[in-house]
Amino acid sequence: MRALLPALFLLALAAPPALAEDASPNAIENPAWFKNSFLDLREDLAEAKKSGKRLLLYFHQDGCPYCKELIQVNFADKAIADHTRRHFDVIALNLWGDREVTGLDGRATTEKQFAAALKVQFTPTLLFLDEQGKPALRLNGFYPPQKFRAALDYVSGRQEGKTAFADYLKGVSAAPSTGLLHDEPFFIQPPYLLQRNIKPAAKPLAVFFEQKRCAGCDEMHAIGLKEPETRQLLEKFEVVRLNLFGKAPLVTPEGRKLTEAEWGRALKVAYTPTLVFFDQKGGEVFRVEAYLKTFHLQSSLDYVASGAYRTQPNFQRFIQTRADELRAKGIEVDIWK
Repeated sequence: MRALLPALFLLALAAPPALAEDASPNAIENPAWFKNSFLDLREDLAEAKKSGKRLLLYFHQDGCPYCKELIQVNFADKAIADHTRRHFDVIALNLWGDREVTGLDGRATTEKQFAAALKVQFTPTLLFLDEQGKPALRLNGFYPPQKFRAALDYVSGRQEGKTAFADYLKGVSAAPSTGLLHDEPFFIQPPYLLQRNIKPAAKPLAVFFEQKRCAGCDEMHAIGLKEPETRQLLEKFEVVRLNLFGKAPLVTPEGRKLTEAEWGRALKVAYTPTLVFFDQKGGEVFRVEAYLKTFHLQSSLDYVASGAYRTQPNFQRFIQTRADELRAKGIEVDIWK
């Protein structure tokens, strides 16, 4: 489900004037150097271009632990903050906000309608725009500091027209890791015959793209995939683990014969671990391509396994409902676990 924006801002809908927002007790304070914008993105883009910068739209929500990590970990790093300030004008947009946003086509909408039009499913989502207002890079979720700095370098260095972000990340120094590709008993073993467009499968397919130098993969296998609830949810899927840069042959859900690396490139997978979900007929329905803790990993699996993605297009709404239902049953929910 990549639906990414060739004509991004033409999707904005007409909206009434913005409503004043009340301060939230769960709000996360943004750095003072973020741009204080009137949210006319035509003006913001022109001003960024005039100053030799690029425009960065940051979608957030109150109480989001991943947004808190971005602000209090990534942007607390002086080198990251200084680099961002030097090369980008950063504008914060509330996923559920009612402030008026004027798109590049001059149409007015609200923050929440604007986010919905761009199919923002995770917070933080960071959309880097080039000088023409086209997306240079989009990060759907939280990237730990090393990979986040690489994303900043990639866009500030105007690399988007020269190399794929996945290939660029490959050359970045990785965080300390085991250097192993982890096996699990529920992973499909080769040959990877994943085709399902001719004969539908009994279960949806979960594809884990990983690599050897991957601290996030180590953590997911050591913690998230060991949880009994995670294992129960995974029983509802066919599950395969692929090496993002591997050479093993496979047949994709739509019947293409590719290698692991070729398929990863075709799907524009950059981050590891990335989870890509396909339905029984081979259509991609959802993906997770940033750092996740266990609760959100389980919520992603549940979102697809339950079929909720068919009736609830907003993953954040699904997470909120799921957390409320678990708490109503007396189950403690720690979204940063």
